[in-house]
Amino acid sequence: MRAAASRPAPAAGRARGGTLLGFFIGLLVGVGAALAVAVYVTKVPIPLVDRGVQRKPIQPDTEAERLKGWNPNAGLSNAKVPAPAAGTDAAAAPAASDAAAAGGDARTATDQPKAEAGRDPIAELIQQRSGAAAADTPAADPFVYYVQVGAFRSAEEAEAQRARLALQGFDAKVSEREQGGQRIWRVRLGPFNGKVDAELMQERLRARQFDTALVRVQR
Repeated sequence: MRAAASRPAPAAGRARGGTLLGFFIGLLVGVGAALAVAVYVTKVPIPLVDRGVQRKPIQPDTEAERLKGWNPNAGLSNAKVPAPAAGTDAAAAPAASDAAAAGGDARTATDQPKAEAGRDPIAELIQQRSGAAAADTPAADPFVYYVQVGAFRSAEEAEAQRARLALQGFDAKVSEREQGGQRIWRVRLGPFNGKVDAELMQERLRARQFDTALVRVQR
């Protein structure tokens, strides 16, 4: 009886050994499956993401420049156009003035043929020359000038003075006139149309030791 009761003991030990072996086998299978899933997940590309292209980091200055001209309402048909900056107005003002000037030039060019048709080139040339001549011609002197080299009570003394002047190269004339109830004879050079010419002659005579006087006579 004792021998029969002790026989089932090996069967129980085999059952425990099989359970442990199955547990370890299941654990290994689970770890392998987990590794397989992890490898699969890491190798499969994520949807909507291009893993082969790396985006360059956006610099703060570049991003600011890009956002400065960005219009959030660009896709809307009824969106209002943003107001131009101050610099744009300053640039547009000269453009508008140039356009107005161009229009004025066009009108002027249209009116030029009419103005040219009414002009008289010959009359304009005569007027210009007359104005230039009037500007170049000094005002007429209302007097004539004489250089007198003595006044004598006798004709002989006057002729003697004229002869002395002739010897020095001066062409003088003797004129007779009554002055203060007495008759006198004057020795003069001239007439000279300008006072400057008379003064030059007067200086020449003084250099030759002749006493002179400048006489002005109404024309």
